[in-house]
Amino acid sequence: MNKAKYLLLPVLMLLLFACKKEETSLDDDFHPRIFGSTFNTPMRIINEGQSTTFNGLTFSPNPKGQASISWKVNGTVASTDTTFTFEPAQPGVYEVKLEASFKGQTATRIANVVVNPTTYTFKPYTSVVMPYITPTGSVKDLDWTTITHIAYSGARVIPDGTVDFTTGNVGQLADEIVAKAHINGAPAILGVSGRLSGADGWSVYNSNDFGSVISNPSLRATLVQQLVAYVAARRFDGIDIMMTDVGNDNYAVVQASLAGVGSLINELKAALPAQAIVTATVAVNWIHWDYSSLTAATWLNVRAFENGIHVGPGAPLGQPSPLSYMQDGANVWKTTKGYPADKLVIGIPAFALTYSELDANGNNLSWGSYAYVPYKDIVRADATAPQNEFTNKVGKGAYYNGIPLVTQKAQYIKTNAFKGAYIWGGDFDASGDKSLIKAISQVLK
Repeated sequence: MNKAKYLLLPVLMLLLFACKKEETSLDDDFHPRIFGSTFNTPMRIINEGQSTTFNGLTFSPNPKGQASISWKVNGTVASTDTTFTFEPAQPGVYEVKLEASFKGQTATRIANVVVNPTTYTFKPYTSVVMPYITPTGSVKDLDWTTITHIAYSGARVIPDGTVDFTTGNVGQLADEIVAKAHINGAPAILGVSGRLSGADGWSVYNSNDFGSVISNPSLRATLVQQLVAYVAARRFDGIDIMMTDVGNDNYAVVQASLAGVGSLINELKAALPAQAIVTATVAVNWIHWDYSSLTAATWLNVRAFENGIHVGPGAPLGQPSPLSYMQDGANVWKTTKGYPADKLVIGIPAFALTYSELDANGNNLSWGSYAYVPYKDIVRADATAPQNEFTNKVGKGAYYNGIPLVTQKAQYIKTNAFKGAYIWGGDFDASGDKSLIKAISQVLK
């Protein structure tokens, strides 16, 4: 044992010498490095009056006398220490950048800090322009100047009456949406649904997760308590009840589900603050007759953007969301159901219907040969897509709403004095001049 110790000693001395040599005689090509996990979360959401600390970092070479450290907030140097506590003076979105420099070379780490204001004022608007963010969507590229409200599908109702908020809690997504909305003067609304089938945002056929809960008074009361508590904790400004399992082979199940929507609205209105927004996203097919009274809702989101006639085996290819279908759907709730136009926000899609296989007649082959694709993916595949409604550069073809069509829809909404438009999904949109939301906003705002 003693002999082993003596043999180990020279090895340890060599390692110490090597480390010492690195710190004292690094050549000009050595690139500095930053180690530590504090930047593993690239987005931090805090409330006004709070601070956030970046620590636990090590540097190579050692900052003492060799590497220079610089912490910058929105480009301005705020500290040269190895740790940094950011204490924002006011709400907003901030970039915190750490730079470690050595002999002209720099290592960089970046985090964004979003500071949610304690008090805020909603900006005035003429018509609602509301992107509806999908459960795992991002608002990174959203142009907040073009919108008046934002909804986020972040609450899924489970048949036992509990609510799954997981998607919004991952990476502080719900907190990010609320904070950025408040910074930009837009109300943030929590969307509550059962299981959704995919990018089209429709309920899974023959599911009854949400409907079975709201048709049961006891489970509905428990649901209201959970939703009210979550909205208060996350500082949402309201709730949207999304469709509520409207596709089911058992007609009695559909009737019971839709009858519960009005009761849920009434109970939410009673439990939430007086200024809270409570809406419902409603269907436009034959089941519209079975909704109970929704007059207590702040407004209704009319899902008038998917006619369903271009899917399924042998279905002809075509535009699933023409202007005429939106007009008919809007009038179901205005004329047939008798709700005033200024209580109806009309849906517009930001996704495409695509085909992967066709039959011998050139129609859709099967239930598995079509899909829904975000509009932004269509734009990536075809630079001319924003000015059209069809592209052959995705699968066997893709049909969608381009800028000319959504502009027509927005003009119809404005001319007929509807309350505004919502866009599903808001995170499916492209940016800049290719944005559908921007085109709609230019007409409605």
